[in-house]
Amino acid sequence: MEEHNLTMVTEFILLGITDRPELQAPLFLLFLAIYLTSLVGNLGMIVLTQVDSRLQTPMYFLLRHLAVTNLGYSTAVGPKMLENFVVEQNTISYYDCATQLAFIAVFLGSELFILSAMSYDRYVAICHPLMYTVIMSPRLCWVLVVIPYFYCTFVSLLITTKIFTLLFCGNNVISHFYCDSLALLSLACSDTYETEMINLILAAFHLLSSFLMVLVSYLLISVAILRMNSTEGRRKAFSTCGFHLTVVTVFYGTSIFMYGQPKSGHSGDTDKVVSIFYTLAIPMLNPLIYSFRNKDVKYALQKVWRKTLRYLL
Repeated sequence: MEEHNLTMVTEFILLGITDRPELQAPLFLLFLAIYLTSLVGNLGMIVLTQVDSRLQTPMYFLLRHLAVTNLGYSTAVGPKMLENFVVEQNTISYYDCATQLAFIAVFLGSELFILSAMSYDRYVAICHPLMYTVIMSPRLCWVLVVIPYFYCTFVSLLITTKIFTLLFCGNNVISHFYCDSLALLSLACSDTYETEMINLILAAFHLLSSFLMVLVSYLLISVAILRMNSTEGRRKAFSTCGFHLTVVTVFYGTSIFMYGQPKSGHSGDTDKVVSIFYTLAIPMLNPLIYSFRNKDVKYALQKVWRKTLRYLL
């Protein structure tokens, strides 16, 4: 009977970002603006790369799926976080918490591998430009996104199942603004060692394997760029890779900080700041960094805008 009572947690309480009343309204408006910008930017990228003939290339195919992952995990986190600013006590049911964790894990994991696929795409474009369309065939492009989706779905279900088969005692207060695996592990009153090790090993494997692909690709790209005789050619090559490198550095840095260390090495407030950055800020910045400074995307956006205006007028 005692064990049965220990498992009767039916909902969790999300503490959110801050409990200071004077900050609730300004932070709500700030994060609402960030989430809506992310929503519009990523949806716009998905639509543009789907309908415009000039954007039917491997690079934009991968960008489209990067936008899908950005949209996926920012939407899994954003609305529930915004709710925390307008309700007195933000609760989430046991099964909704598990669902949120599962979706976050799928899309965050997929983004890691799609970023590494994008680095390989840049390597082929710069080091083997004449063979680019042959190597980066539609079939390979689909392989580079479908395998991560399926693999990360399996890993997500594994981690979520392991966490939500643990015993949760009376404490159901999550010191976070979403159902994070580390925050949930700290609430469990049964032995979490096995689950924590699985979580750590899988996170390390994802980060190291995908980062190794990025590192090798950019080492080969750097060698190719240094061999170029044209200064203009070097400038264009660096420009092509610069935006990708910026996002890779930020995303991998925050991911390693969050999931590449044991549970005991975490600080609640620091984790919240880092989590805000990679779950909300990066999805907002990615369309801007990757795409809206790109001439092809600007042209496609202007064309869609002109067509829309003609239709309305």
